[in-house]
Amino acid sequence: MRMTPEGHGGGDVRVPRLVGLMAVDARESARARGLSLDAPGRPDFPHAVVDYVVRQYPQPGTPVPRHSVVHVWLDFGEGEGGGGVREPRGPLPPPGGLRRELEEPGAVAPLVALGSP
Repeated sequence: MRMTPEGHGGGDVRVPRLVGLMAVDARESARARGLSLDAPGRPDFPHAVVDYVVRQYPQPGTPVPRHSVVHVWLDFGEGEGGGGVREPRGPLPPPGGLRRELEEPGAVAPLVALGSP
C-alpha cells in the first residue's frame, strides 16, 4: 500500500458509476470508496436528496487516488423546479373538427371559426 504525505493510507481506487443515482446514494457510493463528491454551482449539494446525477467527472472506472474529489452535475427530481410541460401551440386542428364534435343527432351545429388573436 502506498502512503500519502499526510500519513493516511492511500492507494488508487476506481471511480464508481454515479450517473442515474440519487444524490444521497451517489454520496454514499463515493464515500464507501474513500472519495468525496462536489457539485459545481450547487451550494445545497450536501442537503440534496432526490436530485439525480446526470453527469460526472472523472468517468466511471478511472483510477484516482483515494480521497480524490469527483464532480457531479444534478438534475431536479420529480416535482422540483423546472418549467414543466407546456401546452402545444401548433399545429391547429383541421377545419371542421370542433364542429363535428359538437354535433348531436337532430341539432344544427353553429359555425365555429378557429384563428389566432
